[in-house]
Amino acid sequence: MKASERSETSHANGAGPGVPARERVGGPGGAKPPGWTMRRAHAIAVLVVLALAGTHAQQQGRFAVRAFGAAGDGKAIDTDAINKAIDAAVKAGGGTVVFHAGTYLAGSIHLQSHVALFLDHGATIEAGPIDRAPCDPPEPNAWDKYQDFGHSHWHNSLIWGENLDDVAIFGTGTIRGTALSRSANANSPAGTGNKAIALKNSRNVTIRDITIVHGGHFAILATGVDNFTVDNVKMDTNRDGIDVDACRNVRLSNMTVNSPFDDGICLKSSYGLGVARATENVTITNCQVSGYDEGTYADGTYKRTVKYGGARDRGPTGRIKFGTESSGGFRNVTISNCLFDYSRGLAIESVDGGPIEDVTITNITMRDIANAPIFIRRGNRARTPGDPPPGVIRRVTISNVVASGVAGAHGILISGIPGYPIEDLRLSGIRIAYAGGGTKEDAELVPEEKEKEYPEPDMFGRIPAYALFARHVIGLDVRGADFTFDTPEVRPAIRLEDVERADMDDVRAQKPGTTTREMMRPLHLDKVVKAAY
Repeated sequence: MKASERSETSHANGAGPGVPARERVGGPGGAKPPGWTMRRAHAIAVLVVLALAGTHAQQQGRFAVRAFGAAGDGKAIDTDAINKAIDAAVKAGGGTVVFHAGTYLAGSIHLQSHVALFLDHGATIEAGPIDRAPCDPPEPNAWDKYQDFGHSHWHNSLIWGENLDDVAIFGTGTIRGTALSRSANANSPAGTGNKAIALKNSRNVTIRDITIVHGGHFAILATGVDNFTVDNVKMDTNRDGIDVDACRNVRLSNMTVNSPFDDGICLKSSYGLGVARATENVTITNCQVSGYDEGTYADGTYKRTVKYGGARDRGPTGRIKFGTESSGGFRNVTISNCLFDYSRGLAIESVDGGPIEDVTITNITMRDIANAPIFIRRGNRARTPGDPPPGVIRRVTISNVVASGVAGAHGILISGIPGYPIEDLRLSGIRIAYAGGGTKEDAELVPEEKEKEYPEPDMFGRIPAYALFARHVIGLDVRGADFTFDTPEVRPAIRLEDVERADMDDVRAQKPGTTTREMMRPLHLDKVVKAAY
């Protein structure tokens, strides 16, 4: 085609000489069709919106912390970037703050309502050194003298929130409390944190699928949290696993907690909120607790060298427990399908004036238990304003418990105090193999009352029965029990002191000094001052 022909063709298509072919639009003479400019501007605007929607910062309500400046390289401090991402989610009306794979060093992260934290595969939030990534200072609390320092403050934590609604922490990532203290107090250096996650006066909270390692005093502390769900969370930590304090409508499920130096799953009802508020309507199911060396659950080696308690060598902790803080008490609780391994036994304690009532516990297996497999204590420590009387313990049912390798010092230990008995306790389907080793001198011991002491089985020393010791009880029903021991034993299987309305049926116990298990005759006793069986 000649040049003159190209020029004519160009003019025929509505473009002047030299106008690129992509701009040859319009009608005769090059006129733009009606609305062309508006359509073009609209198309550009759509492209810009789509581009923004595709960014990591906001994609369908997701706010990636890297888009707000987080490095996630395990070196830079990412506290500000993380909190900016949370603020952005709040301004957008809520959303999910995303941690992609990487290690995010941080100080205190501030949870806010209608925001979730999502930890992706390979993502770790790590408590950084306090000189570079300090946690917030502990807030004042006028009631802190009624419970330990750790129970009284929430802001000095790696992740914390107060007065929240509709929050979640989920994903398969990890929270690592490297710089967190297990024993911080008012004199600790500025910036010291002592909890991985702390929540206060909140509702509609879910924590799911994450792993917490080296979580400080508490891997999770929830105080005054209602409608609280924790599911499939794994903890391998240096003090308490999860403490549920003064909470209502709680669901704990499918958790694994390794905590050699303190309790694994612990229900509390402290006075930390300035009121005696019960922990109630709680289900705990399909959980495992243990006391392996810290870190060896996470790495799969499950080591058992830890010693705890100094000269008393109480052994590992890692148990499920009610108390010790018990100002508000515990009501309507069920525990089922749980496993204890290399830990202390189940503990149910009311010592600060609050009641424990309407509790069912069933389908429990235990191996290598360091103290009493079941410990129920009504005491009078009274760490509650007004010097309240001892709280009641009543309507507790424990069934289908199988335990082996249980230390021989205590047996099942049930102890009220004079004038304040434990009431209406039922045990059924209990099979326990004890270590044995009791002596004639042990059989003659008379445990002290120790009404005001911190409750632990070893406060009583060795117990004068190898399988079950109960005193200050009204309404004790034991059915379908089987007790044995592994090494020679002199103590009787069962000893009762100050017990009213005791019923025992279908109880088998290995006879002291023999390898023979005998069926005990049924017992229906109105009042027992002191008796052994």
